[in-house]
Amino acid sequence: MSNNEVELLLVEDDPNDVELALLALRKHKLANKIHVVRDGEEALDFVFARGAYAHRTKNGPPKVILLDLKLPKVSGLEVLKAVKSDPRTQAVPVVVMTSSREQRDMVEGYWLGVNSYIQKPIDFNQFQTIIRDLGYYWLVVNQSPPPEAFRA
Repeated sequence: MSNNEVELLLVEDDPNDVELALLALRKHKLANKIHVVRDGEEALDFVFARGAYAHRTKNGPPKVILLDLKLPKVSGLEVLKAVKSDPRTQAVPVVVMTSSREQRDMVEGYWLGVNSYIQKPIDFNQFQTIIRDLGYYWLVVNQSPPPEAFRA
């Protein structure tokens, strides 16, 4: 990945939410590379460059991870815990986007180091606006450490 490319990882198993997020991100040209994975196990493989994603070792982590909590195979909270407990990835911003209304999910997410916790709106336009605003903040406004800072 070149220094000019903005890479985002979307971890979402709901095809409708994937489509809405991609539509908003592409419409506002917020990321050059958007990777979609559909379960927690695949998310961990992508982030840690293993399995089908072993070729990513030279790319470093994505600039931001948009993470659903209710995922097949490995839960979003387990993905968050793994990302935030590894020195190679703990500085990567993780934004939880979930339909969960469980306060304990939010509390546990913050205890595990989530950078932002967003409840997905049901309304199409609100969902689009939230994705646009999140993308703009985390991919354009927020200052991230350089890729070499993630090498451990």
